[in-house]
Amino acid sequence: MREVTSLLDGGFGTVEVPGEGDVRFAVKPVRQGQRSGAFVVAYFTAPELPEFDDAVGVYAVVAWVALLLIGVGGWVVAGRLLKPLRELRATAEDIRDSDLTRRITVEGNDDVSDLARTLNAMLDRLENAFATQREFLDDAGHELRTPLTILRGHMEILDKRNTELVEATRILVLDEIDRMGRLVDDLVVLAKAGRPDFLRLEPMDVGVLTDDVLDKARGLGEREWRLDARASGSVITDRQRLTQALVQLAANAVRHTQRHQVIAVGSLVDGQLVRLWVRDTGPGVAAEDARRIFERFERARGSKRSEGSGLGLSIVRAIAEAHDGHVALKSQPGSGATFTVVLPLRPVPPGQDPADDRFDDQLQDVSPPTVRARAGQQEEVR
Repeated sequence: MREVTSLLDGGFGTVEVPGEGDVRFAVKPVRQGQRSGAFVVAYFTAPELPEFDDAVGVYAVVAWVALLLIGVGGWVVAGRLLKPLRELRATAEDIRDSDLTRRITVEGNDDVSDLARTLNAMLDRLENAFATQREFLDDAGHELRTPLTILRGHMEILDKRNTELVEATRILVLDEIDRMGRLVDDLVVLAKAGRPDFLRLEPMDVGVLTDDVLDKARGLGEREWRLDARASGSVITDRQRLTQALVQLAANAVRHTQRHQVIAVGSLVDGQLVRLWVRDTGPGVAAEDARRIFERFERARGSKRSEGSGLGLSIVRAIAEAHDGHVALKSQPGSGATFTVVLPLRPVPPGQDPADDRFDDQLQDVSPPTVRARAGQQEEVR
C-alpha cells in the first residue's frame, strides 16, 4: 500500500499484487471540513488479459489474411489492367520500319483499352504513311532513272567527230535535263503539300483569277479557248497555288486535245462552295482511270510516258486538299472531260479592306486547314 499512500494528493499507477497480477489504481483526494481522505479506485487487469490477448491474436491473423488477399487481388487486377501496356511495350520493341503490321490486342472498355485502340489507329496511319513513302520513293527513283539511262546511253555512243550527232545529242540531253528539272520541281511541291506554310492565304477576286488563268492558258497551245462562266466576289485563298492548279489542268487538257479543239475555263460561287473548272473536248477519261490518274506517277491508259511527269493531277489534288477542298471529275469517253477544283467558300469579312495592312496581319494568324486524306476522291459535277 505504500504506492497508494504516496499518492494521497492524487494520481494513478500500477502495482503488482502477488497472486493477482498487475492492479491499476487511481487516487482522488477528498476533503470535508477539517477532515481529509482519498477516494481510491483499483482495477485488476489479470482476468481481462487472456481475452484481450485472444482478440489481438484473432485480429492479427485476420489482418494478415486480409492483407494477403488484398495483395493477391490487387496483383491480379493490376496485371489485367496493365496487360495492354505490357503488350504495348512489347509491340513497340518489335516494331521495325520493315514491319509495321503488329497490333495490340484490346479487351474491355476502360481507359487503358481506349489508349490501346488509339495507339493501334496511330500504327495504322504510320503503316499507311510508310507504305506510301516507299511507293513514292520507288516511283521517283524509277522516273529519275529513265532519263539518266537515256543520257548515259547517248553519251556512251557519242562520236565527237560527227557534228550533227553531237548537236542532236546536245538537244536530247538538254531536253532530258529539263524533264528531270520539272520532275524534281513537282516532287518538291508534293513534299511541301503537308507543311503548315504550304499556303499563303490572301483575299482574291474569283473573276480576276479566272481571267488570269485563261490568259495564261492561251499560250499553252493553239486551241479554241473559251470562258464558260465568271464568278464575282472576293474569297480568302492562296492565289498562286490555285493558279498553278488551274494552269496544270489547262496544260493537261492541251496534251489530250488537237489544234482548234475547245478548251474552256470557268468559275462559279455555288452556295458555300467555290468551283473553278477546266473543260476540254478531248477523248475523255475512262471510268477505270478516273481514280487512278490522281495518284502519283499514274497516267491514263494509252498515254505516253513522255506526256508529263505523271504528277500534275496529284499536285492539283494536293493544292485543293490544302484548301480543305477536293477535285471533281466529270467525263465520258469520247466526250471530253471537266476537272473542277471545289473549295469551301471563305469570304472576305464585310467592311474589311483587303488592301489594309492590318488585314494582312490577320491572315498571317490563320493556319491553313488540315490536309485530309482524300486519295482518289471524285464527285459528280452538278
